[in-house]
Amino acid sequence: MNATDRTPADLLRSALAADPARPLVTFYDDATGERVELSVATFANWVAKTANLLQGDLAAEPGDRLALLLPAHWQTAAWLMACSSVGVIADVGGNPAAADLVVSGPDSLDAARACSGERVALALRPLGGRFPQPPEGFMDYAVEVPSQGDRFAPYAPVDPEEPALIVAGAELSGAEVVERALGDAAGLGLTGPGSRLLSTLPYDTWEGLSAGLYAPLATGGSVVLCRHVDRLGAEGLEKRIESERVTATAR
Repeated sequence: MNATDRTPADLLRSALAADPARPLVTFYDDATGERVELSVATFANWVAKTANLLQGDLAAEPGDRLALLLPAHWQTAAWLMACSSVGVIADVGGNPAAADLVVSGPDSLDAARACSGERVALALRPLGGRFPQPPEGFMDYAVEVPSQGDRFAPYAPVDPEEPALIVAGAELSGAEVVERALGDAAGLGLTGPGSRLLSTLPYDTWEGLSAGLYAPLATGGSVVLCRHVDRLGAEGLEKRIESERVTATAR
């Protein structure tokens, strides 16, 4: 992190400049057997493409509210960072009817239809696969995002003091997200670059978001994000901790 980093998007830019090849997000889904490892550069590319989709095709503007109806997942992390890049407020688990646009996983499509704005659906299939049949009334993220540009520039500067994230009813500015993530680092066992945190926490609380994305990013560490870890069992989890060279856990 640099002293000038005031938003999560700033943190990602600094991480990209410092060491683009290092791992940032390793994702496991123990219901499907999926494992995806994203370096800083690969993750930043997904964020740029998603931000271009958000700003361009979806016409989102700073201050717009996006209801994010997705679980703890590497693609959710990309959407959170894309929102920060554009200046859109990511309302995690928010009310679609009160949002300007909605991003939904396959299990929340009915609720997402309450949004009168743009709707995007993610199949959350291994390797970012698309829906076999796109849900009616939704843009399929996996179809639209590959053609987006690999670099992103916001139409307007993002103000770090403006609202950036809503989670569990708490509204945080971009600067507050960065500040809280840094403040959480020591308690999570993130001691600096090279720290590797395994998180089984959902993304519906600040604690889950901090452990599963923001705190590792802010400290030069990385996260091993585990979904459906109950399918793995205690022995399997311990083996993963060893094989992934995990230095701390949040469970």
